[in-house]
Parts: sequence; C-alpha cells; structure tokens
Amino acid sequence: MHNGDFTEEAEDSAAWNSFFSNVDSLVTRIPLMPVTGNHDEVDEQAAEFTSHFNVPDNGAKGSIAGTSYSFDYGPVHVTVLNTESNIKKQTEWLKKDLAGTDKAWKIVAMHRPAYGGNTYKKLDDWVELFDKYEVDLVLQGHNHEYSRSYPLLGGKIVTEKQKTAGAARGTVYVVTNASGNKFNEKKEDQFYHAVHFQNNKAMFAGITISGKVLSYQAYDVDGNKLDEFTLAH
Repeated sequence: MHNGDFTEEAEDSAAWNSFFSNVDSLVTRIPLMPVTGNHDEVDEQAAEFTSHFNVPDNGAKGSIAGTSYSFDYGPVHVTVLNTESNIKKQTEWLKKDLAGTDKAWKIVAMHRPAYGGNTYKKLDDWVELFDKYEVDLVLQGHNHEYSRSYPLLGGKIVTEKQKTAGAARGTVYVVTNASGNKFNEKKEDQFYHAVHFQNNKAMFAGITISGKVLSYQAYDVDGNKLDEFTLAH
C-alpha cells in the first residue's frame, strides 16, 4: 500500500518516471495498491494518477474511477478511500462495503488522517463507521511524520480493562511518516498518541497476520525497527 502523494506535482511526468524507476523490479512481482493524495488529485482532477494504476472497479459512485475501491487479501478486507472529494457518497459506499465482508480482519487505507499528527474532522462520519464495523487498522498519510494512536472507539481510548470486560477492541490509526525526502515538523502530541515522533528519515511498515494475531512493524530506510505492536481477535 502507498498512502498517497506519489509526486509533488501530479502532471510532472519526470517525477512519475523517477518513482517507477525506483520500484520497477518490485512492481512486476508485488501488487502496488495506491491511495489518492492531495498531490495526486487536484481540483477534482486525477487523470495522471489513475492512468498509472489498474485497481478494482468497485468504488463509490460519483468518485473518480480508481480513487476508491476495495479488495480481499487472504483473511483481510482492505478498503481504500479518497479523502480529496466525494466524501459524502463514499460514506454510503463505505457502509455497504464494510457490512458486506465476512473477512476476519478489516483494514482501511486513506490519505488525510482522521487521527494523525492532527485530526481531520471532515472524516467523522467515516470514523463512526470504522467504530460500528470494527475496523482493526487505518493506514494514513499526508502528515509526513510518524504517529500511532491507541485503540480508539467513539473518540476515546479503549483501555485494557474495557477490552478484558468484552468491549469492542477499537481501531488503531497509523501514519508511517513518508517514503520520500519531504518531512514536516512534528506537531503537538495529542491524547490519542501512543507513539509520535519525527526522525527525518524515510520509513515503511510491514504487516503480518497469523490466525487471530496481526503484527505491525515500522522501520526506517536503514532497516532500524522504530515501532511495533500487535492486535488480537
């Protein structure tokens, strides 16, 4: 998954060529699933972005084709949302999409973070659906800093005591910094931050699911592991 902003300027063909030249040995073997960022869709235009990818044609009506979609990968249902336009109609589609899966794990990928370095209130209706349908993990971009939330439900941290008592597990929200060389200053810590830092290095994360356990590890470009957590069903 790439959580958006593949290039600084969407119409910069040299930048697209540069991106793919760095990953051409990988994308012939490993699917690259894209998320639309604010540098990919500008003024509700995203032709340069969508022309580079072949994704499922099952997204929200009214959205630019290729900017919202969902797919299954083993025991996981992945829902990709577009935070740049058509948010209201995507909410209707998101409800049907999450209600319609029988997969054990639900992961959402989107660009602007509901809970990142800061919050994005335009996504409150989506967050309500993440709560209702027990989305496990939300992968986000945009902030160019590292952040991971505590499990959240109804805008509050789900405590271990609540989970032991049988309450819903809540949803974890992560932003895995940036994969390029553009970094933002670390924003102020918020109540929902379990981990929050700026190391000014490109980062990536790996997710492994084995039965009822999801493991997440975040690394910098040099291979140093900087964060990890597990979720259990």
